[in-house]
Amino acid sequence: MHGSRRKRTDPVRQDRGPVRYGPPALDPGLPALPELVGVLAASAGRTRPEPPGGGTALREAARAYWQRRGLHGGSEDVVAAPGASPLLFALMAAHGGDVLMPRPCPAAWMPQARLLGRPAYLVPTPAECGGIPDPYALLETVRRVRAEGGSPRLLLISVADDPTATVAPPELVREVCEAAVAEGLHVVSDETWRDTVHRPQDTVLLSPAEMCPDDVTVLADLGGALTPSAWPVAVARFPGTGRSAARRARVLDVLTALGALVAEPVARAAAHALREPAPVTERVRRAAVIQAQVASAAHRAVLTSGALARPPQAGRHLYADLGPLRSRLAVLGVTDSMELEEYLTDRLGAPAPGGHRFGDELGALRVRLGTGVLLGSTPEEQTESLTAVEPLRLPHVAQALSMFAAALEELG
Repeated sequence: MHGSRRKRTDPVRQDRGPVRYGPPALDPGLPALPELVGVLAASAGRTRPEPPGGGTALREAARAYWQRRGLHGGSEDVVAAPGASPLLFALMAAHGGDVLMPRPCPAAWMPQARLLGRPAYLVPTPAECGGIPDPYALLETVRRVRAEGGSPRLLLISVADDPTATVAPPELVREVCEAAVAEGLHVVSDETWRDTVHRPQDTVLLSPAEMCPDDVTVLADLGGALTPSAWPVAVARFPGTGRSAARRARVLDVLTALGALVAEPVARAAAHALREPAPVTERVRRAAVIQAQVASAAHRAVLTSGALARPPQAGRHLYADLGPLRSRLAVLGVTDSMELEEYLTDRLGAPAPGGHRFGDELGALRVRLGTGVLLGSTPEEQTESLTAVEPLRLPHVAQALSMFAAALEELG
């Protein structure tokens, strides 16, 4: 119904459906921390799910987690769900209106908007980073959407970004948030990867909720850093305002209707992780150190091949632009990002989702390359990588990096 009132010529409009592919395969992450496994196992006999939005212990643990990061509030402002997708779906449903997001963006965002029947617009990112729209492009997009009869109400951003693995500079985050708030947009800040920053001593990550506390909802999938991705749980922190309380109530209604409840054993393990005992913080710290090394090596291999990529700053992947290698790729029968995904997935032996999954143009030869898989193919190898003084010298890591570089060098 919304589409009938819009022009179809706007290049940022992305409402024609996905390009024949579902979401990319999930990164399984590192082996489960034994301490969390123990908490989960001790609760395995508890068969009741948490209440909609999460129980008191989980929400209080999330509140304290955010408070340690400078975001204050009460546990009544927190909602939990079995994963980021149902939680984001509920957030978009509660806010209504059109949705804006950066291009590229996390693979799940656009399908969620489509599922709700919401017009969604992708806004170009600045040269410095991904995860946030260029402030001026954001204002222009809002103006154009309203001129076409639209109603933009929600902006999705990720300051520690998937897919680009960059961290948005605080000054740009401030500009974007101030522009969004001035235009009446509510901001949802996905901070799933904030605890995976590779070099926290050199990288400043500032949450939009610190700048615009009344206009930002923070979302975090704990599978980014704290818990295994196979234990789905995500949390959202709402502003402490009356309007946000009403939206939180609508989110709970949606989660209830979906039956999106967190399993109690998972909730207990998640609450334990959110309290950040020493083994959890040490695992998170060590994982970031190792990922910084292996991601830097992978980034060097990408640049050596002649492709382009921003230096990875967080997460377990990097986003490469193989446009400079277009002629060679064409000889191999690779002319768009779908074909690039198929080719590199086959050559690397690991998922290499193309940029079309993240809202990029199909003709752009961009791909997200996972770096977590370079740490080993078995839990034993991954654990060895985590504890090694020089992980890049381990035989399985060195071999994985060599194969990664060789696959890219063939394209140069």
